[in-house]
Amino acid sequence: MFETLTDRFDGIFGRLRGRGRLNEDDVDGALREIRLALLEADVNLDVVKNLVGRIRERAVGADLSKALNPAQQVVKIVLEELTASLGGQAMALTFAPKPPTVVLMAGLQGAGKTTNSAKLAAWFKRQGRSPLLVGADLQRPAAVEQLRTLGGQIGVPVFSESSDPVDVARRSVAEANRTGRDVVIVDTAGRLAIDEELMAEVGRISGAVEPHYTFLVIDAMTGQDAVTTAAAFDQQLALDGVILTKLDGDARGGAALSVKEVVGKPIAFASVGERIDEFETFHPDRLASRILGMGDVETLIEKAEAVFEKEQAEEAAARLLEGTFTLNDFLEQMQQVKKMGPLGNLVGMMPGIPKEARDMEIDERRLARVEGMIQSMTPAERIDPDLIDTSRRQRIAAGSGMQPSDVKSLLDQFGQMRKMMKQFAGFGTKKPSAKNRQGKNQKRGKKGGARTNGGRVTPKGPAAIPKTPLSLPGLDPSGSSEVGLS
Repeated sequence: MFETLTDRFDGIFGRLRGRGRLNEDDVDGALREIRLALLEADVNLDVVKNLVGRIRERAVGADLSKALNPAQQVVKIVLEELTASLGGQAMALTFAPKPPTVVLMAGLQGAGKTTNSAKLAAWFKRQGRSPLLVGADLQRPAAVEQLRTLGGQIGVPVFSESSDPVDVARRSVAEANRTGRDVVIVDTAGRLAIDEELMAEVGRISGAVEPHYTFLVIDAMTGQDAVTTAAAFDQQLALDGVILTKLDGDARGGAALSVKEVVGKPIAFASVGERIDEFETFHPDRLASRILGMGDVETLIEKAEAVFEKEQAEEAAARLLEGTFTLNDFLEQMQQVKKMGPLGNLVGMMPGIPKEARDMEIDERRLARVEGMIQSMTPAERIDPDLIDTSRRQRIAAGSGMQPSDVKSLLDQFGQMRKMMKQFAGFGTKKPSAKNRQGKNQKRGKKGGARTNGGRVTPKGPAAIPKTPLSLPGLDPSGSSEVGLS
């Protein structure tokens, strides 16, 4: 969503770094560009004025940190103020001392309220809770059926009746107590615009269940209209937070950057994809870091921890460094990475990734072709790719619908990766000979053993490491093979 804004910030900060020492005119020039970039991203005008004003107040005439050059100091200030505009810190949910904890979902029709009710239920389930979904949207004929389908996918029961929405919501709390459910998520009717009758209805539902949290589901693609909608709902329901959907879309992002400062309600969760599990707690500092092109390592680590078994990952890493990493291991790791979400999103979380790599379109179908080739191999071939000769390559290609040259390219890249990782494993593992130790000690004018750091000697490592960049099999952007990304 924020690619254009990130590119603009990259350019602004790049020019600042090129100036070395900054004066007041340099800062004002950068702030004019930041103001224009934010307005183009559809950020609320008052939010832009406040944000730029706070940055200028801190940047002009400030005591610049001795550890940072002036340009880095400005970047740091922008990061901190952007984080503050987004809400400062993640919203922490607490649970009712006497279950169930009731959550009321509201929003305009088409914002993704029903889908995000199920996503929120799945999130609660991952926290060890036992949620109950409530279909109180009786205006749309398929709404309850949609909720039942989604509930079935995540293993969460759905309560609904063909009666009055207020009665359904009220009885759902009793149903949760009867079945031992400790979280109730009430999905209410959406609307095409601010409808007084439906607004009054959702107000009555709120009065009947007395929710501990009331969340407004907002489509991030609606821009400044989202902020207006949030303000209207807050007057009726006293919102506790906002759930922002379609944060993976191509909108400019103004809603995300405006809603907290304008409405005064934090963004609690963000929907970052279509899958049920692509739903996460909103972290203002992490999003600000991504907007400024600094990546989001913490979210990347959390996603990895969610899909990778620690012991399995450590064993695979050890085999990789020992040079015993097999195509079976590679296939398993690739399948785990795919569970973390779209590769394009993961690339955006990596710090230091150049603009060209961030903007590169990754065709994930090519990964499926790599999987197909590996799965067309015999168990013995996956363990020892050297067994694969010309006839075996032809068989594997026929079994996966690829060309023999594609199979050869995959095997060549895998061999290079395994060889390179084995070379890197040599760093820090070789001890100098007795003769070398003696020579070094004489130069230091000392007797006894060589100086160590925790008992470990740090050598120079292999004499020659290939200067070509490391590329994983099937992910070579420069190669001409069909399995690459070019």
